[in-house]
Amino acid sequence: MSNTPRGQPGIGELSDLCTPWCIHVAVTLRIAEQLAAGLSEIEEVAAAAGADPDALQRLLRHLVSKGIFEEPAPSRFALNEAARALLDPGARLGLDLDGFGGRMAHAWSSLLVAVRTGAAAYHTVFGRPFWDDLDAHPELAARFDDLMGPAGHGRADPDVLIAREWGSVRHVVDVGGGAGALLAAVLRDHPTVRGTLVDLPRTVARAGPILEAAGVAERVTIVGQSFFDPLPPGADLYLLKSVLSDWPDPEARAILTRCAEAARRSSGRVSILNGVAPEGANPSPDVLMLVLVGGKQRSLAEFRELARAAGLEVQAYGTTLSGRFIVECHPIA
Repeated sequence: MSNTPRGQPGIGELSDLCTPWCIHVAVTLRIAEQLAAGLSEIEEVAAAAGADPDALQRLLRHLVSKGIFEEPAPSRFALNEAARALLDPGARLGLDLDGFGGRMAHAWSSLLVAVRTGAAAYHTVFGRPFWDDLDAHPELAARFDDLMGPAGHGRADPDVLIAREWGSVRHVVDVGGGAGALLAAVLRDHPTVRGTLVDLPRTVARAGPILEAAGVAERVTIVGQSFFDPLPPGADLYLLKSVLSDWPDPEARAILTRCAEAARRSSGRVSILNGVAPEGANPSPDVLMLVLVGGKQRSLAEFRELARAAGLEVQAYGTTLSGRFIVECHPIA
């Protein structure tokens, strides 16, 4: 008899790699798109996808058995609610084996090394550390930027201050701000504020259309550089959204140090969005960050210590109306 409590998945189901890989392959072959376009017979679906009909049918029947897709008649397949989720652009970016999703999928084979060493082992699979791999493959870097932006994470939330007090904020620097989606949303909501976007040159080069579409381009200065280098000084607010969790402690401390140096020139604030767990809560395990880059989410106590070592003091923390936890810091005099 099984020792698994009733209603809970057993070890066999939890350790089954078949279903996740079938989903990745179905996304890579754009099966949901073929069905949404009106195809249904396995021969025509396989021809459109460039796949072997028998092999594809076996894959789809496995997914049907798991509640993804339907087979309303023999060898005819259709979308159901679960399969329609595969039409989402974010799902495509994250699951496509021919794109960045393939990097994430194959990186899991380095997990044993990562757990044994406590450091990312991405290089053992792809020959380079994660960030160097993106630098070597611009097309993957572009897809990564897409995944981190609205296509992968939805519309940017401009609520970046706990108390929502913008009276003293005239200049915002978005550190590691990608292609500018968050900064564009912030400036659109606050017409008197100007902004600076800081990220690698290949990333900020894609910011123009986003800033233009938001009507804020004339208020933005674009700076293509690493955030490990000195940051533009003198702003009232420095934003770090989903940045610190991408890095181990030494690198995260270095980023915070640069923010402290820049903010100290104007008694500015540093706002940390994502990457710190609320007080009393356990940090998310976020094993994917361990696998890819050796990063992690930190408890509030861990972050306080990290920030203090970087010359910052936590002044406030709380949850926004949208449910996002934010920590605000000031430079230590």
